[in-house]
Amino acid sequence: MHYYTSITANYLPKASVLAQSVKNVDRTARFHLLLLDKRPQGWNPDGGLFDSVLGLNDLRLHHAEQWAFKHALVEMCTAAKGPGALEIVRRHNPGKLVFFDPDIVVFGGLDRLSDELERHSILLTPHLTDPEQTEAGVLDNEISALKHGIYNLGFLGFRCEGEGLRCMAWWASRLLEYCRDDIPGGLFTDQRWADHIPAMFEGVRILREPVYNVATWNLSNRKASGESPNSIRINGAALSFFHFSGLDSGAQEVMLGLYGQHSPVLADLRKWYLAQCELFGQHHYGKLPCIYSRFDNGASITKAHRILYRSRSDLQQAFPNPFLTSEVNRSYWHWFEANAHAELRHAETGPCASIRTALENEEIAALRHELDAIKRSRSWKLARAIRRAAAIFR
Repeated sequence: MHYYTSITANYLPKASVLAQSVKNVDRTARFHLLLLDKRPQGWNPDGGLFDSVLGLNDLRLHHAEQWAFKHALVEMCTAAKGPGALEIVRRHNPGKLVFFDPDIVVFGGLDRLSDELERHSILLTPHLTDPEQTEAGVLDNEISALKHGIYNLGFLGFRCEGEGLRCMAWWASRLLEYCRDDIPGGLFTDQRWADHIPAMFEGVRILREPVYNVATWNLSNRKASGESPNSIRINGAALSFFHFSGLDSGAQEVMLGLYGQHSPVLADLRKWYLAQCELFGQHHYGKLPCIYSRFDNGASITKAHRILYRSRSDLQQAFPNPFLTSEVNRSYWHWFEANAHAELRHAETGPCASIRTALENEEIAALRHELDAIKRSRSWKLARAIRRAAAIFR
């Protein structure tokens, strides 16, 4: 089987841990890296972990720089998964192709996934496979899955023929234009699109076994036992792969504390994973800014820059490469500095008003995420308990 992931350079340590874990389990594996960034100085891709490395310009995109500029970095890496898969198929003709998010580690079971792709065209893993039993679980996990998508696209498997290839091509075409973090608009990168897959395509296998794609959002119904890292069992069966989603933001640690209390071995697994990332240079690579996060003069690209540019074809025609700033009359950055702030501030109707609303919605969403994190904290729970006790004994 062939495997791949999609990253910017700061995720190289995680991608390396993933690729190493895949090759430890599947000795015949070929692993491909989509690196949507410049290659870091001194980085050697020829160490045996990555069998090929593809960049943005390898994906046969129309106006690749424009396309990249229209996306936030996470949106870009996610959107590239579809065209990246098609390019891997063109170049290497794999019979089976599996995508893993870079913050996943594989511990076993790849032969079973290969067997599933002998019998089915597409493999998916749901975020949840059992109903939550608490209000907190419903709010944190079931409602979150309704917002973000029923299936977690940190994993996706294709048989590269027939219905599998047809689904891959459809998925890639949607991601090219509509891979956005826009929950109010009905989108969350590629995951909401995957909700269509079981209805639109034949040969879909939904992997409900608890050993696949174990993550904090499904731990309330999955108990881990054994020893870290290589002898962990989930509900008594050997762990296949674990998803460390939310590690960098701190959310993974918070949610692990909430939903992994019955599985202390997972705290050991988290420590092991952090150490593995350090072995691959997390202290260095983890701080690298992506080349597509800044204009070529070093100025940061904001959400407002991206949303305004992708909403107006006249700007795309006037500034075909929006990253460039050297020629003032052909520089999107200079135009934005001179014009966009006033337009966004004063517009009451039309495109700029809708852009301003979109930005406000994103700010509101960010505040909600922050509030949710606070509510999940131990100090918040302690404060609520104190208030309840004070009300009882008042």
